[in-house]
Amino acid sequence: MTGSWRDVLGRTNELAQQYLEQAPRRAVAQPAPMEQLLQRLGGRLPEEPEDPVTVVESLARAADPGLVVTNAGRYFGFVEGGVLPVALAADWLATTWDQNAAFYALSPAAAAVEEVCRGWLCELLGLPEHVSAGFTTGAQMANLIGLAAARHHLLAEAGWDLEADGLFGAPRITVVVGRERHATVDRALRVLGIGRSSLVEVATDAQGRMRPDRLAAALADAAGAGPLIVCAQVGNVNTGACDPMREVCRLAHERNAWVHVDGAFGLWAAAAPSLRQLVDGVQDADSWAADGHKWLNVAYDCGIAFCAHPRAHRAAMSLSAAYLDDAGERNGADWTPESSRRARAFPVWAALRGLGRAGVVELIEASCAHARRFAELLSADPRVAVLNEVVLNQVLVRVAADDERTRRVAAVVQAEGATWLGTTVRDGVTALRISISDHATGPAEVAAAAEQVLRAARRG
Repeated sequence: MTGSWRDVLGRTNELAQQYLEQAPRRAVAQPAPMEQLLQRLGGRLPEEPEDPVTVVESLARAADPGLVVTNAGRYFGFVEGGVLPVALAADWLATTWDQNAAFYALSPAAAAVEEVCRGWLCELLGLPEHVSAGFTTGAQMANLIGLAAARHHLLAEAGWDLEADGLFGAPRITVVVGRERHATVDRALRVLGIGRSSLVEVATDAQGRMRPDRLAAALADAAGAGPLIVCAQVGNVNTGACDPMREVCRLAHERNAWVHVDGAFGLWAAAAPSLRQLVDGVQDADSWAADGHKWLNVAYDCGIAFCAHPRAHRAAMSLSAAYLDDAGERNGADWTPESSRRARAFPVWAALRGLGRAGVVELIEASCAHARRFAELLSADPRVAVLNEVVLNQVLVRVAADDERTRRVAAVVQAEGATWLGTTVRDGVTALRISISDHATGPAEVAAAAEQVLRAARRG
């Protein structure tokens, strides 16, 4: 048995290192049709066992054309953090240890590291020290957890026992949202039984920030309607803009509303002194969602739900089972909807230790500096217009004031393979969206990618 472990893990290590060494020279994405990938990876299910080394080699060979290189500094499509070497190593260990982070009894180490990371993250992001945290798949689930805690807290205050009586007949919850909120907020609300008719949409400014005057009016109109949630955003997925959190929290709390913040990547700005003013007041909210696999650069998947009301958080998520005796210890299943789950906090611990506060700040501030430089290089060409104020790591670019030409430029850049960026549609206008959140991105990668975009723009 020892030999088989050594053989397959040794070969896997070789394949992983080969991939990482070749990543800076690979095409970022290859034109791999689904039919081709199905042929390479599919076929009949084998009747007999195959040699583990052969299986791993076959997987690496067959999957190769469908891999997207997001961790070599040249990927600018979605907000994808490239994995730090130390986080990758910790992720391998977490998988090797095969720890289930649901209950303390299943892995005291996983429970302890979650609690340590909770404290470190609260300190790093300037959140109150008593805030609870659940480690989940990503911002989608983190948004759901925060909003579930809000639902429990508000209905309890209204005298409704959600856990006993469910939603049927419960007081109606009104949710005030910004016009440019992320789609994951709406899906989280749907899962929680809160439909579109319960949403009040607030107008945003030219950068996608919620307008305080419109928020005040919406809250005034909703006065007396029942429990209120305000969903704010730090880090607009297109522009990077952040809602004015101090004003949002003040206005919402005057109406006894719960403030939930979708901060998938933007919440990390709170760690950086030069960017902290963009999220000023965010610490006054009631719950927050963030991704570790974005700006902390840990491997997929890792989302973190924070809550300033731990009792509501735990009541909304807690798993009750007769065979559990937690003796007051931390059970991961009390803070997320998942029971059995991997120990995601080990890579978070390693990333935070490996970077330290100074390293986290450098990673975030460097990404934003690269975004500003990207915008500067592109805007030097009169054919290219930068559409947003580059306040974080997002750059929106339009070519020749034309949707079709902008899409063609994206297609040319993607086909060449040296870098990758996609398109978005905002206010009915097609734009290139450039996101920078990989620790491996440097000035050379930015300059090369900008030149590639400009060459494609010149060709029309």
